Amino acid sequence: MALIKEQINILIVDDEENIVEFIKMGLEAEGFKVYAAYDGNDAVYLAREVNPQIIILDIMIPGMNGYEVCSEVKKTIKTSIIMLTARDEIDDRVRGLDLGADDYMVKPFSFKELLARINARLRNSFPELTNVINIGDFRIDDGAHEISFENKLLVLSPTEYNLLRYLLLNNGLALSKQTIIENIWGYDFNGEQNIVEVYIRYLREKIGDKEHSIIRTVRGVGYRMLVV
Repeated sequence: MALIKEQINILIVDDEENIVEFIKMGLEAEGFKVYAAYDGNDAVYLAREVNPQIIILDIMIPGMNGYEVCSEVKKTIKTSIIMLTARDEIDDRVRGLDLGADDYMVKPFSFKELLARINARLRNSFPELTNVINIGDFRIDDGAHEISFENKLLVLSPTEYNLLRYLLLNNGLALSKQTIIENIWGYDFNGEQNIVEVYIRYLREKIGDKEHSIIRTVRGVGYRMLVV
C-alpha cells in the first residue's frame, strides 16, 4: 500500500529492546515515523503526545500492562492497536479484543506479516491517508479510478471496478452474494442474485483466473478473494 507515510506515526511498546529495534528499523525503512516506549506508563504518555495511527503493544510490560494501556489509550485516541504476546491463549486474545485491540500477533512473528497487518489496519481505519493501495499483484489507484494486475492496467467498467475493489479490500473474507449486491448495486436492487455470478465471471476472465484460485467460490456462501 502506498500511503502518505510522513503523516503516519507508529508507536512500538515493548520492554525487549532487540524486538523494538527490529521493528523500528523495518518500519523506518518503509517510511513510517516510529516512536518507542519500554513500559506502560511511558506508552500512555507518548500516545497522547504523538497520536499514533498504529500502536504495536506487547502485553507483558512493566508498569501498566498491555491490557491496561490498551484500555486507557482507546478512551481518548483514535488508533489501531496490534497486540503482541508470547502467549497463544484464546482467553488472552479475547480479553485484548474486548478492551479495544484491533489485531493480535503471537511472538515470534515475521516482519512481513506485521507489515501486512499494519497496512490492513491503516486501510480500514485511516482511508484518508491512502492514495494507492497495493494488494499482492493488484494495484488500486482511487484517484485515477484504475486497477492494475501484474503491472498491466485492467479495462474495467464502473461496476467491475467497484466490485473488484470491494473484493480486494476484503481480501481473505468470505462474502455472501447478498452482501456483495448491497455494497455494489445498493440495498434497493431488485434484480436477480445471479448478477453477481455474471460479474465475477467477467472479472475472472479479465485477470486470467481460469482455475478460480484468486476469486474463489465459497459453497453455500458466495465468494472470497485470496491474494497473497
